[in-house]
Amino acid sequence: MNAEGTRHLLDLARATGASFFLASTSEVYGDPLVHPQRESYWGNVNPNGVRSVYDEAKRYAEAITFAYHRAHRVDTRVIRIFNTYGPRMDPFDGRVVTNFVRQALAGEPLTAYGSGEQTRSFQYVDDLVEGIVRYLDVRHPGPINLGNPDEFTMLEPARLVLELTGSASPLVFEPLPQDDPRQRRPDISRARELLGWEPRVPLREGLARTIAAMRAGGIPSEA
Repeated sequence: MNAEGTRHLLDLARATGASFFLASTSEVYGDPLVHPQRESYWGNVNPNGVRSVYDEAKRYAEAITFAYHRAHRVDTRVIRIFNTYGPRMDPFDGRVVTNFVRQALAGEPLTAYGSGEQTRSFQYVDDLVEGIVRYLDVRHPGPINLGNPDEFTMLEPARLVLELTGSASPLVFEPLPQDDPRQRRPDISRARELLGWEPRVPLREGLARTIAAMRAGGIPSEA
């Protein structure tokens, strides 16, 4: 359905002369063998694993977007969004930051997977929005990485959340999901050069804002 939706929107952009903006994802890099990940890297993705429906849908969306750009001269912009967090997220969306904050505020154990040593970058939502707005004024087909190049193990934000919430919740460890990436960090050289952009909100500050917002909104005890 998402694949067909992308094609229909590209057809509409082609017919009307509109620009087409695709919000892609760092998941197109899969479990990367190149670190940090730059836009020229093709990725290491299992095409039929448990994560593949999402991964391959985004890779398809990029492929057809660039096909329309090349064949039909559609004005395209493609961003690859790395882990992003902030206020107003669904506490049960399954993302690492919302999981940790919700669990800490509810006094529940914080769930880490594997050893917790796998790495991610964490981008505050305001920084992502700033990057998107800047990109709208630049004619470049993409892709452009938008993410925070600061790299953290999964245990580091967990400990920060415990510190900032004052929670006494323990950490518990579950098996690592299949094809879970071992490391993830964007090379943002292209965004710096073309957009004059880089993230400004450090993890501690962004987590503090997110925790305050989730506290103010109330934390449900179950989905």
